[in-house]
Amino acid sequence: MSLEDAVSATRIWVDADACPVVIKEILFRAAERARIETVLVANQWLRTPPSRFIRAMQVAGGPDVADDAIAERVNPGDLVVTQDIPLAARVLEKKAVALNPRGELYTANTIAERLSVRNFMEELRGAGVQTGGPATLHARDRQAFAAQLDRWLAQRR
Repeated sequence: MSLEDAVSATRIWVDADACPVVIKEILFRAAERARIETVLVANQWLRTPPSRFIRAMQVAGGPDVADDAIAERVNPGDLVVTQDIPLAARVLEKKAVALNPRGELYTANTIAERLSVRNFMEELRGAGVQTGGPATLHARDRQAFAAQLDRWLAQRR
């Protein structure tokens, strides 16, 4: 691969601190099958399978440090897997693709509403209202994620 190819090569970035294990496993298989660099970014040490396509990047602890690392390095056309809506907004601004582990693509048309709802829920939690956590990841969510990932990989070819 030439330097030009290396610079223009698309990557998958994973906001790995909160990414479900089953989604990471789907990503590991896809990285090998599609021969695409996949980078898991977290503020803790992560075990990854031995592969020339998969690597982990450990960043310092602290709020949004992993998000900042991804946002600084993402290139147009890259895929970012994240549940973090503010990170997804930053990724979309850089002309990359943002996908959550349930298989939902964040888009320019939906991100403003998602940010608004997120901020509202954060205000409720700040006021002491119990809002509950995210719903359990189901088989249909895993299937939706895998299908969106496959679509992105097919478009990249």
